[in-house]
Amino acid sequence: MSALDLLFLGAALAIVVAQLMILRSTARGMRVAPAERRGNVAVEWAFAIVPAIGVAALLFFSWQAAHQERVTFEIVPEASAPAGPRT
Repeated sequence: MSALDLLFLGAALAIVVAQLMILRSTARGMRVAPAERRGNVAVEWAFAIVPAIGVAALLFFSWQAAHQERVTFEIVPEASAPAGPRT
């Protein structure tokens, strides 16, 4: 495992823990009595879940970009041919 992998996995773990704590906090906030709660529950969940989905997509594409195979092309000239038009 390379240093890049260790750094990425450490950062990903920290992000996942932080997102789980945000979702936990949102769920705990929903337990407040409805009379004391202000705002729409769906909007509150959307503000918690949409960023989590965005971060998951960002981590996925970052991992893919860091581990893509490098493709190299070598141009080999054809054998020497007469300079005239091809028939």
